[in-house]
Amino acid sequence: MGNVLEFQHISKYFPGVKALHDICFKAYSGEVLAFLGENGAGKSTLLKVLNGDYQPEEGNYLLNGEEKHFRTPHEAIEAGISVIYQERQILLELSVAENIYLGRMPTKRAGIIDIRKANAMAQRIIDDFGLQIKPTTKVKDLSIAYQQMVEIMKAYSRDNLKVICFDEPTASLSDSEIESLFAIIKKLKSEDKIILYVSHRMNEIQQITDKAAIFKDGCYVDTVATGKVPESMMIKMMVGRDLGDIYANLDRDKDIGDVLLDVQGVSSDFVKENSFQLHAGEILGFSGLVGAGRTELMRAIIGADKLRTGRILLGGKELVNKSPKDAMRNGIVLVPEDRKLQGILANLSVSGNINISLLDQNANRFGILSTKKEAAAAAQGIRDFHIKTPDAEKKIVELSGGNQQKCIVARWLATNPKVLILDEPTKGIDVGAKAEFYQMICTFAKRGLGVILISSELPEVIGLSDRIIVMKSLRIVDEVSRGEATEDRLLSLGMIGEKAE
Repeated sequence: MGNVLEFQHISKYFPGVKALHDICFKAYSGEVLAFLGENGAGKSTLLKVLNGDYQPEEGNYLLNGEEKHFRTPHEAIEAGISVIYQERQILLELSVAENIYLGRMPTKRAGIIDIRKANAMAQRIIDDFGLQIKPTTKVKDLSIAYQQMVEIMKAYSRDNLKVICFDEPTASLSDSEIESLFAIIKKLKSEDKIILYVSHRMNEIQQITDKAAIFKDGCYVDTVATGKVPESMMIKMMVGRDLGDIYANLDRDKDIGDVLLDVQGVSSDFVKENSFQLHAGEILGFSGLVGAGRTELMRAIIGADKLRTGRILLGGKELVNKSPKDAMRNGIVLVPEDRKLQGILANLSVSGNINISLLDQNANRFGILSTKKEAAAAAQGIRDFHIKTPDAEKKIVELSGGNQQKCIVARWLATNPKVLILDEPTKGIDVGAKAEFYQMICTFAKRGLGVILISSELPEVIGLSDRIIVMKSLRIVDEVSRGEATEDRLLSLGMIGEKAE
């Protein structure tokens, strides 16, 4: 008989937030169970309750009929439950083998660590997983994907592993790396583990999971079979409404004006020479595989990386952007891909994050900040971008990913830019919040902004863009109009630089 994990009436509350309310359902071994729901629906909070990071106010959970209460993640691990979070939980200066067996390294009779045995044990797991790494390699020298594999191997190496949970595991992985991860998940499934899988990517949910537990506003809705229940029905259960064709419903009517941004032969140490134009009121998509140079080109434009060649003209006037601050003052802003490392200021409030770009405007001639101006700017950002927060002073890290992203966009829109560059703006954001973001992007363009959209999601870049530029090997290889764009064509251009037949 396989393992069974049962949540019984779990409730968890934070000040002003009902994170979980009366959660009841079961997960079974030999199945991959997705956790589906909008940001803030309670998925990650439930994992943290299971893992011992949070203590529930009410309820409990059973593992094979035995009631469990974990006060720490270590207690959960000892009981056979491991959670693989987006943020790595490994020591970069240690080797692969040392990370896998951290705290339980094999020893010789004198109590001396037997590193040779540890390497041999790690090598057997590496071989089982079919990975091309060595047990002696320092983890800091591995790719993000392989660092994640080390965490999974660490959990797998424990003889008592019964439950393994993945929280947005593919957020930083390429397509080939995702395939390797899925192969490992299938191996874990074949070995009768309980697998919980949190993701916003519906194509992944359909591909790798057997069932989906759906959450809304901190409540459990239902568990459905992913292969049998239509995706549209699952989305409706998540958001409480039918989104229909998410792109066809957008208010896109707008006038595309004259050339606003003219990029001529721009290159840096990280991208080859590229030229393109962006019109006022236009959404210009950038497509290409990971490493194609899309982000690097934008970093050169805003002065984050030094220009080697080229000119940048805005409204016919040549700009010299030696830093992102120069670019902001000149009317060009970038919302970065990595929200946690390059976007939010984790120690600041919602107000602090919105106002960080307005320090000059909010200060008097003596450099003293006006709290009245800051409060007004924060209130406007919260109102205009529908940021869900109890108040402007709440720490931004306590908001959902979608609301954090809204704060970042509100920050840069407060500077009244002419060009808005969005690098993977909906990464890690649920489908309901995506629909809201898509309409916001269209509204920006209707106001006359030039919008550059970098996205690895082909339906997103096709559904939003007026034109699409495709990059490969650090260079622009083609331009496709909205009416001519198909996923096959963009993928073919991004992979081989040629149009699909």
